Amino acid sequence: MRRALAAALAAAVLAATAPGAVPAAIADSAPASAPASNVAPLDVAEVAPGVFVHEAPFALIAPANRGDIANLGFIVGDDAVAVIDTGGSVATGAALLAAVRAHTDKPVRYVVNTHVHPDHLAGNAAFAGEGAKIVGHHKLARALAARAPFYREQADRQLAPADAAQSDFLAPDIAVEGTMRLELGGRELLLEAHPTAHTDADLSVLDTATGTWFLGDLLFAGHLPSLDGSLTGWLAEMDRLAERPVARVVPGHGPRAMAWPDALVPQRRYLARIAADVRALIAEGRSISAAAESAGLSERDAWALFDEFNPHNATAAFQELEWE
Repeated sequence: MRRALAAALAAAVLAATAPGAVPAAIADSAPASAPASNVAPLDVAEVAPGVFVHEAPFALIAPANRGDIANLGFIVGDDAVAVIDTGGSVATGAALLAAVRAHTDKPVRYVVNTHVHPDHLAGNAAFAGEGAKIVGHHKLARALAARAPFYREQADRQLAPADAAQSDFLAPDIAVEGTMRLELGGRELLLEAHPTAHTDADLSVLDTATGTWFLGDLLFAGHLPSLDGSLTGWLAEMDRLAERPVARVVPGHGPRAMAWPDALVPQRRYLARIAADVRALIAEGRSISAAAESAGLSERDAWALFDEFNPHNATAAFQELEWE
């Protein structure tokens, strides 16, 4: 029943107005032919053969952007397509589907969610009519069940009523524990479930044909990282991931593709700074409010949305590190 409802909601969105404007920097990658529906497709660029990425602006979810604040992508095989994250509303998911259809008529076999945050998966329902299987970390279903009521309230606050009404945070059909390979026809994707880092349900996707690695929010570039898992876990996981030889990475927020492991340097510096500052405050007997006010401030000029996310990061770090 929920799938049928989601399909109906997706159809309603496909008849709605198009999402808001996207950055001019990616306007030159707009597809040459329009999709059959009247939904304007998200602008995407082909960062490697058959690998398309939408680069989102640095912003908070708001009615004007309809939840289009996270990088999204899709990978085209000989037989089928896999979508990597779907955006912060069903409207954005429908625009991503329109972008897929502007480039291929192959079926969308999989929708892969890189983690639990709604800016990456609230658009899942737009793909219900495609018959796609939703794939996520083995802890994703539990995380969604716990957070869905809050996410729905959040959608009501952050989105226009028509977009908020479409919100449906669909749980995965396929759970990944360890690694899993998905076949698209002549093209294999390697999925990896990571230990607690950015969140406790982080999943990466490697296109083995081109060496393109979708890291979701395990990697932020330009946009301040947000901590919703474990600071020490994230630092340790970055050290491990930096050893991987890949051609390019796609961050959850930032440029559509980046060189690896150089892309990791600013994020590691910031998170290490937060850890050092918070440990120093704890050693001095300072409070959690002092951490929120002062930890990480030397990094302010290096990041977008610093003031929006840094106090939370410092608070979360304090709560974790005070028990070391």
